[in-house]
Amino acid sequence: MTGNKGVAYIKPGQVEVTEIDYPTFELKDGPGVHPDNVGRKVPHAAIVKCVATNICGSDQHMVRGRTTAPAGLILGHEITGEVVEKGPDVEYVQVGDMVSVPFNISCGRCINCKEGKTGVCLNVNPDRPGSAYGYVDMGGWVGGQAEYVMVPYADWNLLVFPDRDQAMEKILDLAMLADIFPTGYHGCVSAGVTTGSTAYIAGAGPVGLAAATSAQLLGAATVIVGDLQEERLAQARSFGCETVDVSAGEPKDQIEQILGTPEVDCGVDAVGFEARGHGEHAATEHPATVLNSLMDLTRAGGALGIPGLYVTGDPGASDEAAQEGSLSIRLGLGWAKSHSFVTGQCPVMRYNRKLMMAILNDRVQIAKNVNATPIPLGESPRGYEEFDEGAARKYVLDPHGMLV
Repeated sequence: MTGNKGVAYIKPGQVEVTEIDYPTFELKDGPGVHPDNVGRKVPHAAIVKCVATNICGSDQHMVRGRTTAPAGLILGHEITGEVVEKGPDVEYVQVGDMVSVPFNISCGRCINCKEGKTGVCLNVNPDRPGSAYGYVDMGGWVGGQAEYVMVPYADWNLLVFPDRDQAMEKILDLAMLADIFPTGYHGCVSAGVTTGSTAYIAGAGPVGLAAATSAQLLGAATVIVGDLQEERLAQARSFGCETVDVSAGEPKDQIEQILGTPEVDCGVDAVGFEARGHGEHAATEHPATVLNSLMDLTRAGGALGIPGLYVTGDPGASDEAAQEGSLSIRLGLGWAKSHSFVTGQCPVMRYNRKLMMAILNDRVQIAKNVNATPIPLGESPRGYEEFDEGAARKYVLDPHGMLV
């Protein structure tokens, strides 16, 4: 037995590193744990030493107080690490394996898992389909912004890296496999990005930059990224993207200057429910802005990939409808243009092995493109603060000092 520390959500605007229990093969009571999950035995689990664990924009929604997350919730769903212990029912994963942990928790047994829809597993969250580590309303599985974390259904969930030394050489790239790289890729696949496509990515945060990288990997002819912050747009330009400053007005006008037409083949929403307006409305939140603008600027017959997070409960929303996730969507416009929409959690396991091989064979430099920046676990409050201020970085927590 050893000690453990984790990053806890305390109240809006505050996180702190605190002593927490070392994980066991049983889900215990705690902040956010569903009562039906308390005492759940997990002999199929592995204990993972967290080598790299990232701060995500989805975490930031909770820390801003924009969800119903309870105080004391241990955060973190982007986990990469080493197996240090395995339960008696784990057959294939071995102690010492270096692994990526998909942020979706899935059982591998239900109809959705068997169809590859691991983002909506039916057996791990008593509240509703779908689960994740350290996240509000996701069943209460303890988060991985910690020194150690328990991963259930280890043989199913864990992606084992083929070589430890190679994995450590590329650890910052591989750390993106837990969430943002597959999520960005899923957004592009859902939007139909392929050879010769023109693609518009709304949002130049880490997921948006990962989506832009994915669009290039998929063969897009032109990738355009829109955002309000120049530092983030500069990061997108650093690896060959065109950019649009939406604080200057509607993106379609600037897209026309780039392409000669105001429409693209494929649109990706990497912003979600805290979207701000465009142009003169950029200082205030307009949660339907991105979805409506994507319908406007995506050509008829095109598709929208929507990996950006939308919630059913937002206590910080400006009106009662938005507090329940009801937005003023121009569905008629999307219908008239025969758009396809794909929403929801990315099913990480559908993509992570292929993207791992792209990383290991030097086909992509995702860590460079998202500006992955390691910091010690103890500096996580600073990471959250700077990320909230719009830093063009993907903060990677380093609980054991292994990333420097």
